[in-house]
Amino acid sequence: MSPGARTPALLEWARTLQALAQNGLTFSRDPFDRERYTQLQELAVQMLSTELAIPADQARAFWEGERGYATPKVDVRGGVFDGDQVLLVRERSDGRWTLPGGWVDVNDAPSEAVAREIHEESGYHARAVKLAALVDKNRHPHPPGVYHIYKLFFVCELTGGSPRAGEETDAVAFFPVRALPELSTGRVLGPQIERLYQHRLNPGLPTDFD
Repeated sequence: MSPGARTPALLEWARTLQALAQNGLTFSRDPFDRERYTQLQELAVQMLSTELAIPADQARAFWEGERGYATPKVDVRGGVFDGDQVLLVRERSDGRWTLPGGWVDVNDAPSEAVAREIHEESGYHARAVKLAALVDKNRHPHPPGVYHIYKLFFVCELTGGSPRAGEETDAVAFFPVRALPELSTGRVLGPQIERLYQHRLNPGLPTDFD
């Protein structure tokens, strides 16, 4: 088996070990058990460090602030359409394009989070009109990542504003759904945008999941 084929499985094992250790440290009061969970947590760090070829301190930093019962993170993405064109923003971090979106903040409703992200990253105001999909990122062909993430895709309606780049984006534009630029595939995939467009054309489609 090639190293490229091994990495996703090992990342999944490292995430699982980290979650088990985090949950154990959350609920256990026995000092000996807590010591074992701490060792398990360090093992997950070493696995991540080895497989991603990064220093242990950098690997440890991914999970350092995680407390309480381990759950997936939640990412929202908004599809704003103008005819057969979709609003995309270009990420400063990798120079590639994506649907506007990001993490859901504490006390944000998902629809509020996606509206906020659209405005912050593109300058436009929009409102969510339909939850088109709720998917497990690990079950789709995104590049492997450290976190377990649920992605919520909303069909959104433009309500105002004007194009303006944000702190994390350096360009804003509409592109034909059938002629997309190079995408930031850690954030969105071409088939996901195409499916979102189908939901926009056919509002009666049931929400996709998993």
